[in-house]
Amino acid sequence: MLKFRLMTGVQSLVIISTLLLGACRATPAEFTPTPNVNVDEIKTQAVGTFAADLTLTAAAAPSDTPVTTLTPAPTFPALATSTAGTPFVSGPTVAPTTGCYGMAFVSDVTVPDNTAMTPGQTFTKTWKIQNSGTCAWDAGFKFSFIGGEALGGTTQTLATSVAAGATYDISVPMTAPTNKTGTLKGDWRMSTASGQFFGQSVYVQIVVGGTGATATSTTSLGPTSTTAPTNTATATPTP
Repeated sequence: MLKFRLMTGVQSLVIISTLLLGACRATPAEFTPTPNVNVDEIKTQAVGTFAADLTLTAAAAPSDTPVTTLTPAPTFPALATSTAGTPFVSGPTVAPTTGCYGMAFVSDVTVPDNTAMTPGQTFTKTWKIQNSGTCAWDAGFKFSFIGGEALGGTTQTLATSVAAGATYDISVPMTAPTNKTGTLKGDWRMSTASGQFFGQSVYVQIVVGGTGATATSTTSLGPTSTTAPTNTATATPTP
């Protein structure tokens, strides 16, 4: 036990001696007093320097100039091109309108105005009309009653086309009424197949149950002439 204590004391002396020798070898610089440094002042100087650098950088940088907004130009559809050997077509073909159609009255072929009829008498009215327009009448065009007395007549449909400038005889079978007397008149007009009327209108006019011109025809489609009675003068001898 005593031996252990002696060894511990010897070790302690060795350590103390080592420390003293190290202290004796210290250079004068190691014992130079350290100046007292203020940390807040260092921070203030650093912040000031950083702010000054930012100011110089902002002054040196170019200012932002607003960029002019460009409005896109309107787009246009591409023009149609024509291939070799193919004629250029500027647009769709325009169908004829009622402006190019025309009809004009030429004459009464049968049943002239104020023809006398008996009640219930049948007859056929025929008009000679002309295509006075610049477009042909197509098959399927209609000749229809538009006002007055129909006299039993119905719409007639063209079976063939009629060229511009040509004349045409159009006929409508009719019947004199049994419940009316006097002068009766009915108007008729030409129209396209879709019902668009054009040109002049024509009419039929008869006298039922009265005196008037003799009926020219009752069933015929062609003109029928009538001969008016003639008066023969008788000479009386003079004494």
